Amino acid sequence: MTIRPLVILPDARLRQVSTPVGTIDDEVRTLAADMLETMYDAPGVGLAAIQVGVTKRLVTIDTSKDENARQPQVFIDPEIVWASEEKRVYDEGCLSIPEYYGEVERPDRVRVRFRDLSGETREIEADGLLATCIQHEIDHLDGVLFIDHLSKLKRDRVIKKFVKAAKRGEDV
Repeated sequence: MTIRPLVILPDARLRQVSTPVGTIDDEVRTLAADMLETMYDAPGVGLAAIQVGVTKRLVTIDTSKDENARQPQVFIDPEIVWASEEKRVYDEGCLSIPEYYGEVERPDRVRVRFRDLSGETREIEADGLLATCIQHEIDHLDGVLFIDHLSKLKRDRVIKKFVKAAKRGEDV
């Protein structure tokens, strides 16, 4: 497994819409393994393939709190097929927008359909942090960032900060 470099705002690739994975082969399995390794190293609880520069609809998630009891999940071509009317607010962050957090309101529960690494179509219902994480990562696949759910003022401020840092060639 390889730790891949993260794509950081304002990189335009973060706004690309990812394409379906198609055939699940060794290349896809390697990508998923690399993404998990990258996510754990960062550290984070979720990662979309576009965040490592690959425009495929693939997401890795692990919301377990214990490093010794990891529960990695891989979602290939995920789609939300149902979302609750009840909402929940989480203070979200993103590996592609380091050290910036903002409160985002999303449906509290979702049902997601996806393929696993063996190619089986599965469906799960998620709530709490897992539901938020799934929605956040699927947004990435559609070129949407969590800051897009914030006020225009907050969004513009964070984008300006990252554009300035990129121009200076420094980390934020």
